[in-house]
Amino acid sequence: MNKSATNSTLCQHSAPMTRSEQKRAQILTASIELFCVQGFPNTSMDLVAKKAGVSKQTVYSHFGSKDELFVAAIESKCVVHQLTGNLLDDATNAEQTIRMFAQQFGELIVSDEVLAVFKTCLAHAETHPELSKLYYEAGPKHVLGLFSDYLEKVNQQGEFYFANPHDSSVRLCLMLFGELKLRLELGIDVEALLVSRQAYIEETVTIFLNAHRK
Repeated sequence: MNKSATNSTLCQHSAPMTRSEQKRAQILTASIELFCVQGFPNTSMDLVAKKAGVSKQTVYSHFGSKDELFVAAIESKCVVHQLTGNLLDDATNAEQTIRMFAQQFGELIVSDEVLAVFKTCLAHAETHPELSKLYYEAGPKHVLGLFSDYLEKVNQQGEFYFANPHDSSVRLCLMLFGELKLRLELGIDVEALLVSRQAYIEETVTIFLNAHRK
């Protein structure tokens, strides 16, 4: 499956990273790959350091524990897909902003890494329930919080009204999952759905916006 957004850079025009920032980025890249391939329980800080090409001490200087590293790795995927507060700054142009959010979120939730981490959490839900909690708080809860806060600001502009911004955020995000995410989680062929994925996202946002337009 081709998901070009998975390989998006954090910022095309940002200043060059410092040596410390480069090492942190290397660690995050290595950790998310190991978490996806080997799972959380089988990924050690030693393995992360080796794969990142840094010392174990360097890994711990950036991330105090494997739990902290896991959370940072999940959050880094949100940044790669531009799901940050910066995306949701402009409440005066809500329709365009919400469509941009839906596009970025729609790509994130079907990316290989996110699907792999989600499956890892499910596989270890009984033996490592704390892992699912870490994933939820660093990923879904974080994104829902950002979007809910944005909808509250949109309410003040007068064009749209969201009686319960949190519930509205949940509804849009779950609608964006669509059949594609379900089939990917089950390992079922999705080629036919990929063709219509963009249209599905756009129509979903249109329905969402029309439901809340004043």
